[in-house]
Amino acid sequence: MTARLDFTSEAFFRDPPKAIAALRMSGPLVATRFPLVGDVWITTTHDATAQVLKDGATFTLRKEDGDVAGLRWWMPSFVRTIANNMLTMDEPDHTRLRSIVDEAFRRRAIVAMEPRIRAIADGLADELFAEGRPADLVQRYARILPLAVISELLGLPLADRPKFIAWGNAMSSLTNVVSFFRLLWAFRKMRSYLEQQLQAARVQGGEGLIAELVQVEREGARITPDEMVSMVFLLLAAGSETTTHLISGSAYELLRSPGLRNWLEQDWSRAGLAVEEFLRFVSPVQFSKPRYVRRDVEVEGVRLKKGDRVMVMLAAANMDPAMHDRPESLDLERKPNRHLSFGTGIHFCLGHQLARIEAACALEALFVRWPKLGLAVDPSQIHWRKRPGIRMIAKLPVTAEIHGTFAAAAPAMADRSPVRAE
Repeated sequence: MTARLDFTSEAFFRDPPKAIAALRMSGPLVATRFPLVGDVWITTTHDATAQVLKDGATFTLRKEDGDVAGLRWWMPSFVRTIANNMLTMDEPDHTRLRSIVDEAFRRRAIVAMEPRIRAIADGLADELFAEGRPADLVQRYARILPLAVISELLGLPLADRPKFIAWGNAMSSLTNVVSFFRLLWAFRKMRSYLEQQLQAARVQGGEGLIAELVQVEREGARITPDEMVSMVFLLLAAGSETTTHLISGSAYELLRSPGLRNWLEQDWSRAGLAVEEFLRFVSPVQFSKPRYVRRDVEVEGVRLKKGDRVMVMLAAANMDPAMHDRPESLDLERKPNRHLSFGTGIHFCLGHQLARIEAACALEALFVRWPKLGLAVDPSQIHWRKRPGIRMIAKLPVTAEIHGTFAAAAPAMADRSPVRAE
C-alpha cells in the first residue's frame, strides 16, 4: 500500500511532528511517491534512517550504470555535471574528493573563523532595517550571513553577493518539474560563473578554497575540471542554503515563544545547546538524496528488493519517540540530543561545525542588537515554500519592537518549562 502525504503542503511544513507521527504508524519504512523522484520508500524511524545511511554497500547513491540515483533521463548534461559531486558519490571517489577540502572544515579551522563570523553577523544585524520596516529576516539576514561566510571561505568577490542571493532564491523556488526548468537558467549561470572563477585562479592565483583546489589540480590531478566545478557549486549552495533556513526557522521559534527567548537571552553561552535542539526540531534538511538498493535486504522488518529506491527522512528520525522524549516539544535543554540533521556515515555533513557556529552567532547578534525584535504579522500568516525535502520559511517579517498582539499569539509559557514549547 502506498502512503499518500503531500510533502510540499502548508499543513506538513507548519506542523511536521503531527504528519510524521501519522506516517510512522504505517511502519518504519513506507512506500510513497515523492515530487520529482517518483516511487520511493521513505524511512520513518531513527534506526531505519541510520541503517540506510551507514550501509553504503547496500544502499548506493549510484545506478548500476554509474549515474546519480536522483537524476532523470530528461535532465541536461550541465545538471549532471553539477550533481556529480562528493555528496552523491560512493567510495572510493567520495573519500578522494572529501579529503581535498576536509582540512578547511576541521573544527580548529572553523573555530578560528568564529570572530569573523560574529563580525559579519553584527554588521548584518545593524543593517537589518536599513531599507525600512518591517524587514524580511530571511532575505535581509538569514540568507546573507551564510552566503557571506562561505564566499569568503571560497575566496569569491564580495561584490558578487547579489548574484549568489538571486541564485539562492531560484533554488528555493524549486517545487515541481515546471519550476525545475526555470531553475535551469540559474544552474547554467552558476556553472559558467564558477568556471570563470576557477580559470581566474589558475591564471592569477588568489586566496581561499578555490585557489587551493587549483593548487591541488596542479600538484596531483586528484580532481577533474568538472569535479572542481561541482565541488565549488556544492560548497557554495549546500554551505549556505540549509543554514539560511536553520537561522530563519530558529529565529521564528524564538520570536513566537517568549519563554524560550528569555531563557536564551539570560545566558548566550547556552546558544550551542539551543542550536542542537533547533537542528533537531526545525530540521531544515528533511530528506536525503534517493539511494538504490543493491540487494534484497530487510530494514526494521520491512523487505526491500534489489532495484528499489529509498530516501531517509531525517525529520522523522529527529521526531522518533523511541530516541527522543516528547519529540514534538521544542526543549532547548534537551540532553542527550541524538539528532540526525547532519546525517551519519561517510556522508556526515562536512560543514556541520560551520553551520553550528553560524547559527549561534546569528541568533546572538540578532537578539542582542534588537532586544525588542518582534514578528510583524501573526504567526498564522507565516508560510513555507513548497520545496520538497527542505523546510524553508518563505518570508519572516519582523519589526524592531514586539507587537503585543503577536506576542500574545505565542504559546503561553507561565505554566511550562521555561525552555520547552509544547
